[in-house]
Amino acid sequence: MASKLSFLNSTSKEVVFQLLLHIVLFLFFSFDKNEPSIQEYKIMAFLNYAFGAFVINYILLPRFFYTKKYLLFFLSVTVIITANIMIEEMVLEVIYYPDTRGKHFPGIVFSLLDVMPVIMILSGFKFAWDASKKQLEVDELRSSVKESELQFLKSQINPHFLFNNLNNLYSYAMVQSAKTPSIILELSSVLRYMLYDCKEQYVALHKEIEHLKNFTKLNELQIEERGTVSFETKNIKSGYRIAPLILTVFIENAFKHSTASQSKGITVDVAIKVTDSGMLAFECRNSFQQLTNVDNLSSGIGLQNVKKRLQLLYPDAHELAIQVIDDLFTVYLKMQLKKDPA
Repeated sequence: MASKLSFLNSTSKEVVFQLLLHIVLFLFFSFDKNEPSIQEYKIMAFLNYAFGAFVINYILLPRFFYTKKYLLFFLSVTVIITANIMIEEMVLEVIYYPDTRGKHFPGIVFSLLDVMPVIMILSGFKFAWDASKKQLEVDELRSSVKESELQFLKSQINPHFLFNNLNNLYSYAMVQSAKTPSIILELSSVLRYMLYDCKEQYVALHKEIEHLKNFTKLNELQIEERGTVSFETKNIKSGYRIAPLILTVFIENAFKHSTASQSKGITVDVAIKVTDSGMLAFECRNSFQQLTNVDNLSSGIGLQNVKKRLQLLYPDAHELAIQVIDDLFTVYLKMQLKKDPA
């Protein structure tokens, strides 16, 4: 029903546009400073041209030109223009100017110069209208594909996170750790945010920061006495929005690779600050053992997904750098935050 209404709305706009175009063009075509009144011949001649343009615009263009049958299109246009010239020279001029112009044929060049301007203007505007409408359809399709891709990438994050943390929760439950209830509460808080609070393309910055704190605290419970974790924020302002779960991936990877490669001496440091211009600077640093496969640190599924999301959501508005120096893996990310709609 919605698509039908959209089609009718588009059609009515085109009808109004074509009507106004024909009226304006007719006034220019029929204007003669020596004869201010509109002659009947001018009306009939213009209707002849307009009919030829109508056949080209609504029959030949969609049937031949838009289906890439160019030879048939140009042959058909030639037939239409020839018919217009014959109607004007052999019918209209004979009726309205039997003693002058109706007695002789002025030549193909003069006839083309008489017929072509009106037909070319009417057909040119129709072609431009169709091209504009097609571009709008392409833009809508691109937007739809982009949104679908973003939703797909976001959906891949949740199972990845849940899989890792359920494994850890299972390990604590097996040894009947006293920290198991705390882990369940933190996990519930994080999942609530991921499932319900971040369905929009952009969320409030302070909500995302609160989620990151809870997420970091949840992972910190797994480290116990094996290392240290720091989470620092500076100048977090209201009035800004951010794409959800992007920073989560970097923090998740930091904990995952540190705990997987080290039994002690683990360090995970997260720092987030916002400049006065709304630029967010994120730094996440974690230790790891060189014995592990360093290449996997910067090419995992989670990181590849977040890089793709950054390209889609922040084109030319972010800088991402990943460094591996000695026993430290560091992620630097700068991104221009979105402002809350007024």
